[in-house]
Amino acid sequence: MAPSHPSVYIVDDSPSMRVRLSELLGEIDGVDVVGEAGTPADAIAGILRVHPQYVLLDYQLDGGTGLDVLRAVHPQDPGVVFIVLTNHATPQYRDACLEAGARHFLDKSSEFGRIKEFIAGPAATPH
Repeated sequence: MAPSHPSVYIVDDSPSMRVRLSELLGEIDGVDVVGEAGTPADAIAGILRVHPQYVLLDYQLDGGTGLDVLRAVHPQDPGVVFIVLTNHATPQYRDACLEAGARHFLDKSSEFGRIKEFIAGPAATPH
């Protein structure tokens, strides 16, 4: 049974971006931010520990990439919806991330606000 409130794990190497993402998610009724990380190792451990519904995943991380996280987590927990949000929005990165299990791939500079579209849908559903 799915939790009544969408749970989100934030993975970004920038503490200020993690705050910004948390604030954006705070605008969506009922969303729970269940963790955050800035490195692939911390992200993998945290995601597999809490099993969130959604992961907001930056491509460039301290000590690796979001692709490292996708390749480690997706096979073990394929139900997690990964939303890659990056400044490296090239077709090559997009293809690699989608192939590794990301559901969505967004450009931080032009599609930041679309995060709400993907997460607010379930949150807006009557309980």
